[in-house]
Amino acid sequence: MTNSQLWFRGVRSSKFRHVYGLPAKREGCYENIKITKNAHDGHYCAVNPKFVAVVTEVAGGGTFLVLPLHNTGRLDFNSSRVTGHRGPVLDIKWNPFNDNIIASCSDDCTVKLWYIPDGGLATHLTDWLIDLHGHKRRVGYIEWHPSAENILISAGFDHLMIVWDVGHGQAVNVIDCHPDVIYSLSFNRDGSLVTTTCKDKKLRVIEPRRGIVLSEGICHAGTKACKAVFLGNTGRILTTGFSRHSDRQYAVWSQSDLSEPLVMESIDSSSGVLFPYYDHDTRIVYLAGKGDGNIRYYEVVDQAPWLHYLNQFLSGSPQRGLGFIPKRGCDVSQCEIFRFYKLHATKGMCEPISMIVPRKSDQFQDDLYPDTAAPSPALTAQEWISGKNCNPILMSMKTGVMVRTHKPKVYQPSENMSLPTAHVNNSKKFAFLSQETVPDYRPVDVQPVTEKSQKTSSNQSTKFLQIQQMWASQQTNILSSECNKGSSFSNEREELQEDSPKTEYQLQRAYSRQCEELKLLRRQLTNRERRILELEEQVIKLQQQLKEAKRQHK
Repeated sequence: MTNSQLWFRGVRSSKFRHVYGLPAKREGCYENIKITKNAHDGHYCAVNPKFVAVVTEVAGGGTFLVLPLHNTGRLDFNSSRVTGHRGPVLDIKWNPFNDNIIASCSDDCTVKLWYIPDGGLATHLTDWLIDLHGHKRRVGYIEWHPSAENILISAGFDHLMIVWDVGHGQAVNVIDCHPDVIYSLSFNRDGSLVTTTCKDKKLRVIEPRRGIVLSEGICHAGTKACKAVFLGNTGRILTTGFSRHSDRQYAVWSQSDLSEPLVMESIDSSSGVLFPYYDHDTRIVYLAGKGDGNIRYYEVVDQAPWLHYLNQFLSGSPQRGLGFIPKRGCDVSQCEIFRFYKLHATKGMCEPISMIVPRKSDQFQDDLYPDTAAPSPALTAQEWISGKNCNPILMSMKTGVMVRTHKPKVYQPSENMSLPTAHVNNSKKFAFLSQETVPDYRPVDVQPVTEKSQKTSSNQSTKFLQIQQMWASQQTNILSSECNKGSSFSNEREELQEDSPKTEYQLQRAYSRQCEELKLLRRQLTNRERRILELEEQVIKLQQQLKEAKRQHK
């Protein structure tokens, strides 16, 4: 490489190249909050232009705190909370079209909707608007539809996703396509598709109304949780996860073909799960990990390498969770393009962090603030269920005013709620008499025998269980000796039928092992080919250097 090629290294021009994070001062933070210590991979914080909601730590149930946005400073010890769940709260999300409605899911297998008055809570809130029952295990994640009113989707640890019409308190569809725990879910811009990540290491694109998996593929090879988010209407998906060697990495995928990523890059070797936050207006994606003190941000482009690293916000205190305010709540006068609400892991504090583009002018910056999503739905729930799709309604931010919604309680109470409390309790107690039990006949996947499973099985085999197994085997021997020849023939036939799935399972295991070995061989071949090319290039360079040295010597 000549000197003329080395003297200048091109820098990509971008208006977001100098974005920096500005944490709020001490008087602008929310202090003395008992933030939850749950190990679930949740954000634990939800913000809109009116309120800040934070999941708190409490014994004997699940609560979360709701504060007016301007009510900063030290929190009163006896402040009012939402205390209607019987188990720990795992996720909370504000309604995008009604700033007074918040949804929460919990360890008690329910999803509840709450109405928060404009001035905040005066007493502990225990009366919910809607109580959604449908999951058989705890509910880990919820997400509102971006353009349709009253559509909510929830993902539980029973491997199910349920699409709810919260206006009527009914389930629109139950999606059963995941063989293991769901790690994340995200709508695309018009809400026609949902992308999910699962413990089986697969990324899926699902049509939520019909529950059909349009495409799927293995995203990250690591064992920890993967997260995914749609990158607007570009048809691409961003995932964050871990490699086989526990290195954190991100990948960009095409939603129509999930067999191979468009790009996959390693970030670092930290252990915290990375959460992606995508801003549709500025096309910037923020990556923040649990337990990290920094927030990285990248600019999304429509050609390779698909993401361009911009910078990172550094902080000495780790974060337990992050919430962010919608774009209509940002301060236009300070050129604020995004605002995080950081929950500190070591101290009970919620700290706002503003992402600011440095500009000298005080005028409205049209290039930084395109039209953003308005707090009004583009579709009704019935229109979306019938098959219509529509992008969110957009609004201008040129006025510089923080747009809030003020709506009364829009959900009518059900017939049970209009009755006295005694009748409601009785109806709940004897509900099993009128409801038919729905058994779960899904097949249980046989897990391969590992070192860990052998240890746990040996620990569980106590003396009592061993005696019980010996007694059962003796009884079966006595019964088998007393049965006639015809019954023995039928027993042999049944044993052959029982052994058949074992042989099928062994064949499946052998086939999967061979597939993995083939993948490893292919990777080794590609690595060797790359190494050969590198060595050939080095040889060519050395030959050129020798020629130049000979010329100079002559």
